[in-house]
Amino acid sequence: MSYSHLVNRAKKLRQDTFKAFVEHGEAHLGGSFSMIEILIALFEEIMVNEDKFILSKAHASFPLCLVLKEKGLNPRMTTHLEIDPDNGIHCTTGSLGHGLPIATGMALARSIKRQKGNIYVMMSDGECQEGTTWESLLIGAKHQLHNMTVIIDYNKIQALTTLSDGLPLDDLALKFRAFNWDCDVIEDGHSFEEIIDVFQRNRNGSKPRSIIANTTKSKGITFFENDPRWHARKIKGEELEIGKKELGIS
Repeated sequence: MSYSHLVNRAKKLRQDTFKAFVEHGEAHLGGSFSMIEILIALFEEIMVNEDKFILSKAHASFPLCLVLKEKGLNPRMTTHLEIDPDNGIHCTTGSLGHGLPIATGMALARSIKRQKGNIYVMMSDGECQEGTTWESLLIGAKHQLHNMTVIIDYNKIQALTTLSDGLPLDDLALKFRAFNWDCDVIEDGHSFEEIIDVFQRNRNGSKPRSIIANTTKSKGITFFENDPRWHARKIKGEELEIGKKELGIS
């Protein structure tokens, strides 16, 4: 199957996100660009009306807000999201490590009430260093919350350093499986073929699911890629022109 239309969507979303960063003085380009293909795949190919999406790594909120605006909603463009269910923002996030516990509660409530729909939550890899993450995994496994999926944006950079220099996660998939979760690994988190294939695989129906997506920080602007400074750096001067040129913005 050809996903050329999604590739074009990803290119446009990067352009629109870049322009929104400049307009609003936003700084979190790295983690926003690393998750763009996964975000598009979820909203265009995977999720259905009953599903909910939670962006735990809400410092990367701009591309999500732009996707929701394309869907006819009107979320407020802000770095850290505040709850606004009518516009697709189902919980307040921004303090790292909170999105997964909230999503776990939502999934448990749906399970108890026998309600349809899955809960998808996207986390940063740095959030996997938080204690709340592992508490939530224990709860999800105990209650067999097969109606939730956790996606890790595994770009291996946090704040101003790398995970390996900060607090290594080593074999993250092995850790999830040890907590009795299904775990799939996307080797290229920017390949729509691989992303969609992994999401659509048959799985153990009694376990909650985790997907670790290997991504590139600042994907799409070669000069910025894999540079920890672009976790939270405003675009200005010569870097503005470099970004515009690589993204094809006139």
